Amino acid sequence: MLHRSKNIQFFLDLVPGKRRFGTYRFLPIFFCIGGVMEWIMINMRIGKETFYDVYRRKQSERAYQRRIAEGLTVTGAPEDR
Repeated sequence: MLHRSKNIQFFLDLVPGKRRFGTYRFLPIFFCIGGVMEWIMINMRIGKETFYDVYRRKQSERAYQRRIAEGLTVTGAPEDR
């Protein structure tokens, strides 16, 4: 275990700014990782849907189920608008 810890410490010490920024020196790395993840969730399609397509559909389904539970929507009846 101690050997593995030394290897990890070696790679962490390769990141510059240890004296000036301390632990915060890793913040830009994680910021970039978050940006890449967000881009993938918006633009990459799995099948025919992106993450946000699924999110919007599920949100709409939950709102519809809530309206049914509150009695605001009757299932099977055409709406008169």
